[in-house]
Amino acid sequence: MPESFDESDGRQMKADGRLSTPRPIYRNPWFLWTVLLIVAVVGLYLIMHSRGSGTSAKKPATSGSGGGRGQFSGPVTATVATAYKGDIGVYQDAIGTVTPVYTASITAQASGVITTVHYKEGQFVKKGDALIEIAPQPYEAQLMQAEGVLERDTNLLAQAQMDLERYRTAWARNGINKQLLDDQEKIVLQDQGTVKNDQGTVNYDKVELAYCHIVAPISGRVGLRLVDPGNVVQATGSTVLVVITEVQPITVIFTIAEDSLGQVQARLKQMHTLPVEAWDRAQMKQIAKGKLITIDNQIDTTTGTVKLRAQFDNKDNSLFPNQFVNTRLLVKTINGVTLVPSGSIQHNGQVSFVYVVANGAASVRNVTTGVTDGGMTAVEGVNPGEWVATSSFEKLQNGSKVLVAKQAPATSPPAGNNP
Repeated sequence: MPESFDESDGRQMKADGRLSTPRPIYRNPWFLWTVLLIVAVVGLYLIMHSRGSGTSAKKPATSGSGGGRGQFSGPVTATVATAYKGDIGVYQDAIGTVTPVYTASITAQASGVITTVHYKEGQFVKKGDALIEIAPQPYEAQLMQAEGVLERDTNLLAQAQMDLERYRTAWARNGINKQLLDDQEKIVLQDQGTVKNDQGTVNYDKVELAYCHIVAPISGRVGLRLVDPGNVVQATGSTVLVVITEVQPITVIFTIAEDSLGQVQARLKQMHTLPVEAWDRAQMKQIAKGKLITIDNQIDTTTGTVKLRAQFDNKDNSLFPNQFVNTRLLVKTINGVTLVPSGSIQHNGQVSFVYVVANGAASVRNVTTGVTDGGMTAVEGVNPGEWVATSSFEKLQNGSKVLVAKQAPATSPPAGNNP
């Protein structure tokens, strides 16, 4: 029996006489794919429309000296500093070594047993202060013996001189022949030579005895103790007993390129001395201030540099022998230039520029840079008293509105130039 349809409700009559209920339309696969496609199209349209609206709300990006950054719609908060007129130094920077003017390595000049060590490690001593004592008894006995010989020969000389006077008196009275007088004169001369020899022996023994008492030959700082009481030392030995280093004043030896030598020599001839600063390794802290005292007499051909020596008072002992420091030699001072913070200067290729802030807006100003020192740079293109931005460079552009967050305390800004 063929299938038929009940027109009243659309159900289908099967061959066996039963009615089948048709599937709902939302369960149809074609219907589901169609709905998903429509949803995707609508969603894509909404996303594209949203992006287009957001882009149109912003101002179009512009390019200029500021590096082509996009223009921000709102005001930019930035810190500023005031350009001012001042002086700036031209320096020669180099690495130097702290070098004492004098270093004394003391060895024994007398043999014997060390009885006393007067100094303490690291002690500052003055010239003439006692350092070490060596047992003096052998040298005292030797000196006493030499003095005895001198005393005996001195009396023999006196006796010979008395005899000479007697001979001269007798010769004047024709009491003796001339030969006796001549012989006595030579005996006196011989005894005088003997006494002189004895006197030299006594002086030598006194020096030997003095070597038992070791004193500081210079003023300075004593190093670590190298010998102890009870140690035996030899006058001919090379054992160092104590090392003294002069630290006040102290010097720093550094080098500069030979191309800079002419400028330094000319300035030194004009000023007679040039200021030198010593800084720590990180160049963050100034250690001491001194002056250039001399230039070496030849250029090192292997490096193309010449050595210079600067002297420092070192009253606070901040410089230590053989310490490495950074030196800054002031060659000259440039007066009356416009100075701005080095961090305010921006670069676009070979062009340097700053953001000048005035009347609440930023304007790009190309500048020519000069000497940099202490975080300040000499520039041309900015007038003293003008404000330059020191932050927010990623947001600033020519014409940007600016809210000043903080003003650097360089100088007071001129009236009527408030941003």
